Order: sequence, then C-alpha cells, then structure tokens
Amino acid sequence: MGNFNEKSKIAYNRKADNYESTSDGKFTRKFKQLLLSEIELRGNDIVLDVACGNGSLLSALNAKKPINGYGIDISDRMIENAAVNNPNMKFCTAECENIPLEDGSVDIITVCAAYHHFPNPTAFAKEASRVLKPNGKIYIAEIYLPSILRLLINPFVPLSSEGDVKFYSPKEISLTFEKNGFRQQAVKKFGYVQIVFMQRYL
Repeated sequence: MGNFNEKSKIAYNRKADNYESTSDGKFTRKFKQLLLSEIELRGNDIVLDVACGNGSLLSALNAKKPINGYGIDISDRMIENAAVNNPNMKFCTAECENIPLEDGSVDIITVCAAYHHFPNPTAFAKEASRVLKPNGKIYIAEIYLPSILRLLINPFVPLSSEGDVKFYSPKEISLTFEKNGFRQQAVKKFGYVQIVFMQRYL
C-alpha cells in the first residue's frame, strides 16, 4: 500500500504547481464538469473532496452553491496550492484510508478521477461510512473502461510510476460500498467517465 501512495505523492508533488496545464489536469476537466452537473447541493453542505488536488472541484461546487469545503490529498504541494486557492476552506495532507475528520461530520464526499489510485478501496469505503452523516452521499467519478480493456490493462496498471492500482467496473465500485453500509443510488456513463452515486444508510 505504501509503495502506491509514495508513487502518487511524488508524481503529484511534481505536477502540482502547473497542474491545470498538464495532461492530467486537462483530462480530469470532464470528470469535474460532470460531477458539477450531477451533485445536488443544499446551502452550507459540508463537502469533503478526497484526492482534492489543487481544490478546483471544491471551488467550482462553492460557486454553484455555498458549501463548507474540506479537502485531503496525498500530495503536500497540492494541498498547499489548494489552501491558497480556497482560503475559506480547510485542507490536509492525508491518505484516503485515514481521513482526519470526526465521525458523522460530512454531508457529501466526492472522488474525482482518483479511485484507481486507492490501494485499499475497502478501507476507504469504511472511512467514508465513518465520516458521513446518516444518509450522507458519495459521488465517485472514475475512468470507465469496457471489461475486455480492463482485463488486458489491469495486470500492467500497478507498474505505473504514478501510483495507479486498478481500473474498476461500476459494479465493483458499488459492491465494495454496499458491503460497508451504502446503497447504490445511480450509475451513469459518459464515454470514458463513469459516475457512481451511493448513499450511506447505517
């Protein structure tokens, strides 16, 4: 697990200062745009963005409707930039398996094009369940690949120098969370993007 996290940290520290102009930054714009259109916000919702990068998704959500934004990321430099870009929000360097927030304190969790980096999705699902309020929501926007492509590519994904672990089907993502106190609410596919929306019920 540590090896994947360390690879991700090194890679994204390197990209942090000009992330929006990198290939990753450009690639993830569609994920953010789709999340913005799918997420239903109430005023002053407490929103946690896991693997928040430079905080651009939280900033866009806040422009849609004022929120109380929190972000965690494994990259120290990304967190520094996110805090500068969003001075009224709170950011912390942390792994997704160890979220530094109190039990039942969050209304919505977002994950944008980062789930394939998580070394232990089950541990993350447990943490998400812990920090979400009853009926809290999680939206995961992730790369979608047809099953044959996943079968061919996944054996080589862990060899990535950027901490990639595995690409998942919508069913795999949903099952992990359903085993940890969530109900699937919706799955939508937009070309190479999938959005899995789940709600905590325990």
